[in-house]
Formats: sequence, structure tokens, C-alpha cells
Amino acid sequence: RDFNERCAQCSEVNWGLTDGGRFYCRSCHSVTERTREVVNTDFISNARIQTISKGLRKQEKTDGGCEWYVCEGFQLVLKKQAEALEALGVCAQMKDEILCNFWRRYLQKSKQAYCNRPAGETVKALSVCDSSTDVDSEPERPSLLHLLSLSESEGDLQTDCSFASSTSKVSESTSVCSGSVDGSLYLMKNQKEKLRMTMPMTLSFCYMALLWLREPMTLSDLLRFVVEGHIPYLNVFQHFPEKMKLCGLDLKIFCVESWPVYEEVYNKMLELAAFLDLPRFPDITDSCFLHPDMLCMKYLMEANLPDELHNWTCRVVKKICIGEVDFLTLVPGNKSTRNVKYDVLAVAVIVVVLKLLFLLDDHYEWLLSDFAEERNKNNKEGGPYFEFKKWYKVIKCSLDVEQKKLDEERAKYLWRCEKPLFYSAKKKSKVLKRRQMVVNLQNQFGKLSGSVRPAEKPNPSSFQLSWSEENTDGSCFHGHSLKGILQEKCGLLTAMNPDYWLCTVKLCTEKLCGHLAHYREVDFPQSYHFVLRLFSFLLRIQPSYIHDEVCVIEHKLFNKKLCKKPKYNTGLRK
Repeated sequence: RDFNERCAQCSEVNWGLTDGGRFYCRSCHSVTERTREVVNTDFISNARIQTISKGLRKQEKTDGGCEWYVCEGFQLVLKKQAEALEALGVCAQMKDEILCNFWRRYLQKSKQAYCNRPAGETVKALSVCDSSTDVDSEPERPSLLHLLSLSESEGDLQTDCSFASSTSKVSESTSVCSGSVDGSLYLMKNQKEKLRMTMPMTLSFCYMALLWLREPMTLSDLLRFVVEGHIPYLNVFQHFPEKMKLCGLDLKIFCVESWPVYEEVYNKMLELAAFLDLPRFPDITDSCFLHPDMLCMKYLMEANLPDELHNWTCRVVKKICIGEVDFLTLVPGNKSTRNVKYDVLAVAVIVVVLKLLFLLDDHYEWLLSDFAEERNKNNKEGGPYFEFKKWYKVIKCSLDVEQKKLDEERAKYLWRCEKPLFYSAKKKSKVLKRRQMVVNLQNQFGKLSGSVRPAEKPNPSSFQLSWSEENTDGSCFHGHSLKGILQEKCGLLTAMNPDYWLCTVKLCTEKLCGHLAHYREVDFPQSYHFVLRLFSFLLRIQPSYIHDEVCVIEHKLFNKKLCKKPKYNTGLRK
């Protein structure tokens, strides 16, 4: 009744109100940008408050996209990763019960949801992008309640209207440099105390959920499945809905151009668990896959070593008490307990056992191998004795082939994704045209050169190297005997070799270097380095990290002798 302007389309004065508070013409049904003035006298007597409703959140931008936030992008990444893990056989409750609750807790702790918006944050955000923007009132953080079920449809990406309306002008001013509403602000923030979300942290979330469920998947397995393409990580933003336009600064957040690093993902997982104030994780008992006895069996099989070695790994685990529940179970934030890398611990135990039995000094293991070879030639009865030299040749051949294949795949990997990316809306048409030209040229040269299409990614498997006892070439050593290197003493089998050399007499206490012991290949026997190289390939980590764990186990195993003889500088121990 109070709006008397004529309609710009039909010149009539016949207005109605939409649900969003905007005026529309009843004659031609056109909607104006003008909204209704609301008079409210219920709040303070004799006072008249006028507010202009900003209406509902904009669903569509001029380029066909919708407003979205960085946390929504990370949520979609976590959703895709959880679905991929479920397809690999992980427990179905991981996504909607475990990972979803961790994500909710993170959003609350980082003050992105489930809390009042910190005072002054909106004003600061607006002043960064548009100092002339008015804010009627201090809005609240979006609740994101309907976002947090990771199983919801991809298209439902709305946040709370009060927050979206207050940042609508921010999004308009930042749309040139970022497709998301808060992309530029997200990179400007100093969020050290809030543990700002990154792409490697999505894998930390996944591993934390796997560890909580005690799933039979180590961190090295998780990262290997990522590299092989079974779990979305590299160019995962290609799976974003079409309405979520990704450009500019968003690429610095979601575009990954490096392989995930074991140490980074693991350390972020520990930080996350402490940041979220999580309770003690479920106990790692001797029946769990992550127990050293279980993992040692797995890696002995994969390394093609004799089954009898498992008895020795179990003896070492029991001797130094690294199979206890309290030692293996993660307690977030507890600095008095040592954090366990289950896969690294298991392979380090195997390395220590190999040193106990074969010494690995580039001399003794070859003498034992010559003795076993003579015995196998002259005595055909019973199982064959284990020959270290023969095992070395078989493993080295397979390892060199697999390492070369891995290096070639990494060298040929195309970091550019199929979906074109652009840093600003102005360059969009130019980027799309250039991308189309590149694709056409690649197809034409491919036809001319007769290049073969890239092979499909391999089926996921827990084992990278497989060995079968049915092979007639004698390349499988699982059933070979250790009798040639053992002797019975007081009813127990002991090693014929009475000596042992320590990797280091004293562990490094400097926190800055990040290692407990320094490792250089030239300082150690080649046999020892070869064993480290084998297990570093299986775990896809640097040999120095396995060497660190070997040194820690050795100091636990020979603690009494080290305390008795601190004056010795040599590494040889009787």
C-alpha cells in the first residue's frame, strides 16, 4: 500500500510481496530489487526501528554458480574419501558415525559452526574486501546442521541465511580472485591456534577414523592407495558440483601438486586428536591387525622371508614390551607416552631380528649363506636351509623392477587435471579455448604416433610383492629353515652368532633435527642398507625413519649392557 512507484515493465501500480519480502507486479509478474520496510514497535516503546530485509541467500550468481564456503569444499573432499574407503572394504560406520563426528567437532573447535560468531570478525572481513559495506547487526556463524551428514546430496550446499546475507557483498568483491565466499579471507587468516584445514589434513582425518575403528589399514597403505588413485586426493575438486565454481585463490587451497608425505599426515593426525580433545582411542590388543605380531607376519610374507622368523619377532616384541596395550593405544595430548607408527615399528622389529641372526655386516651373512648352499646341495632331505645370498638376488631383481616402474609412473604423472582451471573470470574464456586446443593436438599426435593408451590403475591390494610356494623356480623362501644358523641352548633356540653391532651408541636428543639417530648410507654395511631400502619401498617412506625406530628398539633390547658399559665408543656388543 505504501509503495506507489510504477512498474518498469507495464507502468501499473499493483504490487504484491514475495516470500522473501520483495515487491512483484501482479499485472506482469516482474520482481523488483526493492524490499518492504518493516516497522516494529514491540521492542522499545516510543521507538521506530526500520530495517531493510536482505532477502534469502543468493542461490545463483551471474555465472551460474552458488555461494559456497571453504569448509563446504573440504567436507565434500572428506565425503568422497570416506566413500572410496568404504568401497575398499572399510567398516560402513566410518563415514556417518566416526568421521562425521570428528568433522563436527573440528568445525566447533575452529569456530566455523556450532558457536556464536566471534566479535568483530565480520567487520574485519568486510573491511578487507570492501570498507564501504554496511552491516546492520552482528550476525552468527552458520549452523551448518544440514551440511554435516556426509551422506547428503552434493547439491545441498546452503549455509545459514543470516551469515550468507551479511557476506553477500564480500562474495561480490572477492569473486574476481576467488570462487568461494571466504577463499581470500581463509588464506589471510592467522589460524595457528585453530589448526587451519588443508588437503593433507583430510588424510589425517581419514587415518584418525581408521585408527579409531582399528581397521586393518596402516597409514602407509592409506597413502599408497592415494597415490594409486583409489582414494580421491589429487585433483579431487573435479568432483565438485557444477554450481561450486572453483577459481583463483581456491586453487591454492584445493589444488595439490605434490604426493602426500607420511610424516606430515601422521603429525597432523596427532595435532588434530589433541585439538579435538578426543578421549583415549580403543585399545590395540594382540588380536588387532595393528599389533606388532600381526604386522610382522604381514611384512615377513611380503619381504619373502622364512616363516620361522615370526617366532623371533614375537620374542623381541615381548622382551621389550612393545606389544602392551598401554604402549600401542593412542592417548591424544599425552606427552608422556610415545606415539607409535605401527607399520614402521613392525618393520624395524624385523630388521633387528635379521641383525641378531645374520649380523648384516657384509661378511657374516655371506658365510652363513655359503654354508646353507653346501648343505642344500649335499642333502636333499627335509626343507631347504635359508640362503641369504639367494634371497638377496631374488629380492633385488624384483625390487629394482618395481622401483623403476614406480619412478616412471611418478615422472609421467600429469598434474594438470582434465577440468580447466582459471584464476579470474576474465581469463575463463581464454583458458577454456587454450585447453580445448591442447586436447585436440594431443589427440592428433596420439593418432599419428600410434601411442598406447595409459594402463588402467591396478586393483587395490594390501601386498605390493607377492610370492607363491607353488613356483618351481625356488623364488619363494617362506618355507625355508633357519636350522643352519640356530643352536639349542638350555632348551631354547639361540643364534649361533654371539655378536651384535649397534646402529648408534647414544640417541640424539636434539628436537630440531627431527631424528633420534643420523643415517648416511656410506656409514653402514650394504646388507643393512639393502634391508632398509626394501622396507622403505614397501612403506613408501625414507630409510632414515626406519633406522630411527631400529635404534630405539636396540636401546630397549640392550639397555642393561649399555648402562653397564657407557665408556665403549664402538658399536659391537657381545
